[in-house]
Amino acid sequence: EVQLVESGGGLVQPGGSLRLSCAASGFIPRFYDMMWVRQAPGKGPEWLSRINTGSERTFYADSVKGRFTISRDNAKNTLYLQMNSLKPEDTAVYYCAIAGGARGQGTQVTVSS
Repeated sequence: EVQLVESGGGLVQPGGSLRLSCAASGFIPRFYDMMWVRQAPGKGPEWLSRINTGSERTFYADSVKGRFTISRDNAKNTLYLQMNSLKPEDTAVYYCAIAGGARGQGTQVTVSS
């Protein structure tokens, strides 16, 4: 069974940082591109970032480019999202996902003073 378990969310002040992690099991992550997606209250899902299997290529939405960094450790079957310079509009549930496939249950990120 494919499982993606996100962690690292929480409450942070504007301008702060968080690092999200996503532990993958039930499949071999190194064979798949992986993504981060978020969903804010009352809004649809927003794609944030994608990383290819070997970490040679990364892609970002304009809304997070320069502030967020996606990475992966295939030896640990773990995907990461380093989030810096957080803004209140970054408040959302953050999900990791297999590109074109399953996603996890999400972790809440709240940016507020």
